[in-house]
Amino acid sequence: MSDANSHTADSPAAITGGQGSVGDYFALLKPRVMSLVIFTAFVGLIAAPGTIHPWLGFVALLAIAVGAGAAGALNMWYDADIDAVMKRTSKRPVPKGTITPEEALGFGMTLAVGSVLVLGLLVNWLAGALLAFTIFFYIAIYTMWLKRLTPQNIVIGGAAGAFPPMVGWASVTGSIDLGAIALFLIIFVWTPPHFWALALWKKINADYTEAGVPMLPVVAGADETRRQILLYTLVLVPVTLLPALTGTVGWLYTLANAGLGAMFIWHAWQVFAIREGAEAEAACKKLFGFSTLWLFVVFALILLERALGLPLFPPVLA
Repeated sequence: MSDANSHTADSPAAITGGQGSVGDYFALLKPRVMSLVIFTAFVGLIAAPGTIHPWLGFVALLAIAVGAGAAGALNMWYDADIDAVMKRTSKRPVPKGTITPEEALGFGMTLAVGSVLVLGLLVNWLAGALLAFTIFFYIAIYTMWLKRLTPQNIVIGGAAGAFPPMVGWASVTGSIDLGAIALFLIIFVWTPPHFWALALWKKINADYTEAGVPMLPVVAGADETRRQILLYTLVLVPVTLLPALTGTVGWLYTLANAGLGAMFIWHAWQVFAIREGAEAEAACKKLFGFSTLWLFVVFALILLERALGLPLFPPVLA
């Protein structure tokens, strides 16, 4: 395994000090992940009780987006060694040599500090502190520690991707309420079956084995991964209904999610039950695709209820 913070003598980055284009630096931000962060943070901001000035709301979302990009850049800085040996990540800017690890580190740290300061100074310091903790958790807890240590990496590390709606919520309220925690839990429990379905479909075990990353399919095998997907899905469905108990949603969200949850369980059962041949691969592909759409629809339903002005349930949990 190569050193994450060095390049071979004949690599382009070692010779020139990096020739990264705007596109290379944009790739460091992990734009696909950033788009999900912006969306879920926006839902947290809209779902929160109270109001925020539109300009401050925009500033909050921009700071959260930049913070997410900072985490992506710092992840690529630290993971340059394993990115270089995995096919699906070998074309990233750092292993490709167009951006040096030092440049990725400096870029990521600048964005991280700037985003936290902007959110704290212009919105509120609880939101800024949560954003700082999110970046720290993703880099120090997940990337530097859990990812290379335990097959539960994606389970615990998934918390980093679940924090954005809490940051959006705190931007409005200046507090962390049970409604924000409910949104956090939805993404937190959704992440393992979503990612493991991708791992089984794309058959990326060889990549992780080569890189020495103990992802669950590598360590425990495909059958145990299928069992874990089903178990997490069975937990996810009732978790999705928690916002109804916190007074965050109404009947539209609740009824729609009852049906969506049943569909999620059916797809997870197909992955669990079909274990051989092209049908097994197709089941994993369908679950991954459905889980991606599912998360979007679940959060979009909250926005739709707000847009339509539909009544919300009175909070049971407070």
